[in-house]
Amino acid sequence: MPPDAIVERPARPNNVQLTIDGTPVSVPQGTTIFDAARAHGISIPTLCHQQNENPVGVCRVCVVDVGQRVYAASCVRQAEPGMTVKTNTEPVVGVRKTLVELLMSDHPSPCARQQHSGDCELERLAAQAGLGQSRFPTRTTPRGHDDSSLAIQVDHESCILCDRCIRGCDDIRNNWVLARRGKGYQAGIAFDNNLPMGESSCVSCGECMVSCPTGALTNRGVVKSHLEGDTVDPTFLTGLPVFENVSGTFLGLNRNAIVERRFKAGEIICREGEFGATAFYIVDGMAEVYLASPIAHVKTEGGARGFLSKLTSLLTSRDEDGRNEESTRSYIPIDASVDLPYRSPIAELGPGELFGEMTCMSYYPRSATVRAKTDCTMLEMLRNVLDIMQRNKTFREQLDRTYKKRALDSHLRSVPVLAPLTADFIDHLREHVELLRFQPGQVICSQGEVADSFYLVRLGFVKVSQHRPGGDIVQAYLARGSYFGEMAFLTGTPRMATCTALDHVEVVRIPGDDFQLMLDRFPDIRRKLETESAEHVEQNRQRDAQVADVSMDQFLSQGLMEAQSLLILDLDRCTRCDQCVRACADAHDGVSRLIREGLRFDRYLVATSCRQCRDPLCMVGCPVGSIRRRNSLEVIIEDWCIGCGQCANNCPYGNINMHPFPVEIDDLLHPGRTVASVKVKATSCDLCLGHAEPSCVYACPHDAAHRVNPPEFFGGLLKRQKIAKQ
Repeated sequence: MPPDAIVERPARPNNVQLTIDGTPVSVPQGTTIFDAARAHGISIPTLCHQQNENPVGVCRVCVVDVGQRVYAASCVRQAEPGMTVKTNTEPVVGVRKTLVELLMSDHPSPCARQQHSGDCELERLAAQAGLGQSRFPTRTTPRGHDDSSLAIQVDHESCILCDRCIRGCDDIRNNWVLARRGKGYQAGIAFDNNLPMGESSCVSCGECMVSCPTGALTNRGVVKSHLEGDTVDPTFLTGLPVFENVSGTFLGLNRNAIVERRFKAGEIICREGEFGATAFYIVDGMAEVYLASPIAHVKTEGGARGFLSKLTSLLTSRDEDGRNEESTRSYIPIDASVDLPYRSPIAELGPGELFGEMTCMSYYPRSATVRAKTDCTMLEMLRNVLDIMQRNKTFREQLDRTYKKRALDSHLRSVPVLAPLTADFIDHLREHVELLRFQPGQVICSQGEVADSFYLVRLGFVKVSQHRPGGDIVQAYLARGSYFGEMAFLTGTPRMATCTALDHVEVVRIPGDDFQLMLDRFPDIRRKLETESAEHVEQNRQRDAQVADVSMDQFLSQGLMEAQSLLILDLDRCTRCDQCVRACADAHDGVSRLIREGLRFDRYLVATSCRQCRDPLCMVGCPVGSIRRRNSLEVIIEDWCIGCGQCANNCPYGNINMHPFPVEIDDLLHPGRTVASVKVKATSCDLCLGHAEPSCVYACPHDAAHRVNPPEFFGGLLKRQKIAKQ
């Protein structure tokens, strides 16, 4: 078989061929008539169904003629082969008009939403249908208004029982406060056990208000924000594709949470390492995204070994360092729709692209510096606006298209094990991969499940844990550029671990058939994955063997279980002379990586120095994925560290320091020139790499300092104690 040939696989289920308003249409099996029409530019009105919800067919306004005795609700009726659908005939339009008129008979006009922002969806449909005074008698609900909530105004008279608020509360937010109550004329929406909203378990998240198509649920106040800039007219926003079907009321009430920003060419929009809470959407113009921090390792060098040996920390390139890397990346992951080439970390962003999602949703530091390449207009938004946008199907489809077109290639190639993938196979994957989003705490796949997909992490962090007798053990935190789900395919067994979204996570799902095709098509990828899989299995086996006879409670209570290298001080020998601390500082430019304080276990003090944790919390939140660990579990910091300090803040033991270095950077005011500046890089204990033993251990005059493997050392200690008691 030619090396670049694509293996033909059995086709997926055949597309359904049907006709809508005289236009031949082809859609995947299982597609509803509503979605099929929308995908081909045919508009069907609806009230109870939003593009970001599962359809329920309550309002029936989306009825169409499918050639049967009764009209069908297009949002719940699936397309069938050979079906002929009519969406805009005179009889169909007449039925819709009657349905809207019936709904208007139970609806005060104008409602609160119509008065405030003029976008009550029911009253808009009534106006389009030319409806004036309803022919049907008007009724009012016996419950009237509910003013008990400080955040949301409830008008039961405006409710049309579309259930959108229930689905927003239950399906999206999982708060389970709202439900239907009563029957017939008494039917309505209730909070908990029919309590006033202000007395219920409602957390005032606003999801019900945003979902409501009428004035039944409206905001009692205006959201304020710290954003500086020109507020944007909601009418202008609703005209942009990214805000299609987003509530005009929501945009109006949150107009201070989204502002229009204009940048001149060369102006800095945001800087790497800064903490922020906003995302940017480019309306027009071009921007450059790049890393201003030097791409260099922090390398410690010194002369002859001796008690007063001095080590100097330098910034050196990867080529000069000669460090034995287990893997190399050709791209650096950032919080945007593109990754940056390692050798030249700069890329362009254009109209319709979004950057800063991870910063906005999870409050992580900025991953890169963004500068206007031309004059730009951007929308800067807070989390509440971005959250609503990301649930809009039109916006999600735009992001998905942009990712598949611009970022999929670099994303796949940024994963070293997938480097052998050819361009034609990546083109093949473009048609099959799927972008999935998960909320914090949501399970992506569970231990014991049969594998059906392989996943790549695009945004956020995924926690990998394994359930064992005595509790769950965290195996890893996976950031952008990482992957999971391969071991079950390689071993033919159910999934060995549970993968959970640690924050707002976006993953690329490759279906099992395509992943299996990849393994068959590229033997090198299979071999690398099999090697890594075998290493993981062996590591788990060794860890289980080491702690088999150790008191799990004692290890878990002090966090020793998660360490693979500890600096311990024998308190029976230690005289508190602090020679170890001074030796560490002397060896590293006066920046000590050791504090003689910490946990105590038996007669030993576990000093504050990097433990090379098996559960490295320092890896969580790194915006560029520069802190990782090798298959040997050694935690290392890559040369593209931007010095944001997130890892130092996350380390629960205070074992990561920020080391300043003088550097020359480009002078933005005078192109072609450089100016002196100071950049910081994260550093941690490197065990005085290149020397026979760490400086702290070498300097101890009483043989009290030792570097040990915790399960092995303390396991032996506990065994001896147990034998002594017998």
